[in-house]
Amino acid sequence: MTKPILITLKVLTWIACLLPIAILVSDAITNNLGPDPTKTITFSSGKSAMCILIISLAITPARMLWSKLSWMIKFRRLLGLFAFFYASVHLFAYIGLYAAFDTHVMIQDVLKRRFITAGVAAWLLLVPLALTSTTGAIKRLGGKNWQRLHKLVYVAAILAIIHYWWQVKAGVTTPLVDTLWVAGLLLLRPILTWWKSRNTPKRQPQPRPA
Repeated sequence: MTKPILITLKVLTWIACLLPIAILVSDAITNNLGPDPTKTITFSSGKSAMCILIISLAITPARMLWSKLSWMIKFRRLLGLFAFFYASVHLFAYIGLYAAFDTHVMIQDVLKRRFITAGVAAWLLLVPLALTSTTGAIKRLGGKNWQRLHKLVYVAAILAIIHYWWQVKAGVTTPLVDTLWVAGLLLLRPILTWWKSRNTPKRQPQPRPA
């Protein structure tokens, strides 16, 4: 892929990822957040975080299926940071709009309300991933250690889905689509890894010189 096309795709990715927050800010300025602005802000930011996280998780399986999509790896870090950004907006919307920055209320909610417990746990797992997303961090940790650490994203995704299910009322199936996406991507990766190992020709040992 040529550099101009790659730059164009990165610009479009930035625009697409910033669009949800731009819409929220615009709606807030124009007083167009609906009858429950707090709910609108928390749901929109949480949904955006989930969608971007799912897209970032899809990059590796896509590359494994189609080698021509190897350029997509350049977007995984950017998407991961945007997922963390929206997850942070989602969390701080709760802290500021629901808990009103009351530490006692927040502690009680984390201990007693399971959907908040799962959501906070998911966010905490994303923090070290965001902090180690730089090239310098990869060099300091070493490639293998960095890869092991960033596998926490799968646990965070599972906790985010649990948070979503526990948040909605009984009988509501809104989280089902996201659940299927996350489950499918988590199952697809080991399957593709196994399939690739089965179809990769093994190197023949080189004969030693006499």
